[in-house]
Amino acid sequence: MGYTIAEKILIAHAGLKSIKPDQFIEVKVDVALGNDITAPIAISEFKKSGVKKVFDNKKIVLVPDHFAPAKDLRSANQCKILADFAQEQKIENYFEVGCMGIEHALLPEKGIVAPGDLVIGADSHTCTYGALGAYACGVGSTDLARAFIDGKCWFKVPGQIKFVYKGKLKKWVSGKDLILFTIGQIGVDGAIYKVMEFSGPVIKKLPMDDRFSMSNMAIEAGGRAGLIEPDEITAAYCKNRVKRKYKVYQSDPDAQYEKVYEWDISDLEPQVACPHLPSNVKPASELGNIKLDQVVIGSCTNGRISDLRIAAKILKGKKVKTGLRLIIFPATQDIYLQSVKEGLAEIFVKAGGIFSTPTCGPCLGGHMGILADGEVCLATTNRNFLGRMGSPKSFVYLSSPAVAAASAITGAITHPDKI
Repeated sequence: MGYTIAEKILIAHAGLKSIKPDQFIEVKVDVALGNDITAPIAISEFKKSGVKKVFDNKKIVLVPDHFAPAKDLRSANQCKILADFAQEQKIENYFEVGCMGIEHALLPEKGIVAPGDLVIGADSHTCTYGALGAYACGVGSTDLARAFIDGKCWFKVPGQIKFVYKGKLKKWVSGKDLILFTIGQIGVDGAIYKVMEFSGPVIKKLPMDDRFSMSNMAIEAGGRAGLIEPDEITAAYCKNRVKRKYKVYQSDPDAQYEKVYEWDISDLEPQVACPHLPSNVKPASELGNIKLDQVVIGSCTNGRISDLRIAAKILKGKKVKTGLRLIIFPATQDIYLQSVKEGLAEIFVKAGGIFSTPTCGPCLGGHMGILADGEVCLATTNRNFLGRMGSPKSFVYLSSPAVAAASAITGAITHPDKI
């Protein structure tokens, strides 16, 4: 019997010859990630264990990005716990404000995650790294604490679902639109505790940034992980980033899947997820009457340089609708600098937007863009649950950077072709 790429990674890291869905296995972890919300709990549990040293100070990653730069005293104390632990344990991959970024954009950019890795993170969007052909998933803070101790974690082997995308993408249609379409088709519970494997001719041509966007939102369909087989595009991305040897896995032709979805997306137009679920998806052209108070472009889903280039292309020489707040969040410091060098930051500011330091801030309703009662926001983030970005009486729509930029100009949800 053949195995999928995800199953092969699990077999290798469990030291087994075979596995089956629902089997419990213990795996060795290549990377263990925590942020300023989740890592303090893991650090506390680690210290309660009585263990004095972490299993490997090179394989633990700590990134203060959710409430950083610290928005208040409680946030500052959370960040300080990370800083103190990193110093005490000599954690090599601790990223302080100034050299940090949004974690799920930062780790691939720094070459910390590679194809074939098994990665856990105390953050649900750890599944982002599946775009590199890694098995990556979110875990609880106590699971992270256990990994700090011995570099291992217990898993239940998930079932496998394959998604095959055929046809040719229209102008303005991106990986974000593909994943929104997918979630719209199968629902937020359509892949609960399953591996989502994205494949087909469309995926093979998809740039890495778009692949990251797709894997990032696997969790929004309930997915345990969202993987794409590594290819020449993956290798080119890793070439000057990953400084260690890694192993590429591919799914066998006779691998077993619980379900296989096939779609021809040639007629797909830019998609928008409407309140209050990522699965409540409609074509952008059908939502022109939705007036906006705020537009957010950035996050671990769509804050990469290609995302900002698309937004700047649309906004160049234009003005943001009077009364609308446009907030741009580059995902890392390197992306921030590249945006400045290319003149993107200037385009955003001249258009009437705010160009911010990297932070998760508004995505989780933390800071830097909280919504008031009755306000409506269009964001390139990944979740639009009730109260996600602030008031439970606010409304969040999700889209690609192209739709978000066009909508910032008109003040209502707009197809980019109209600009």
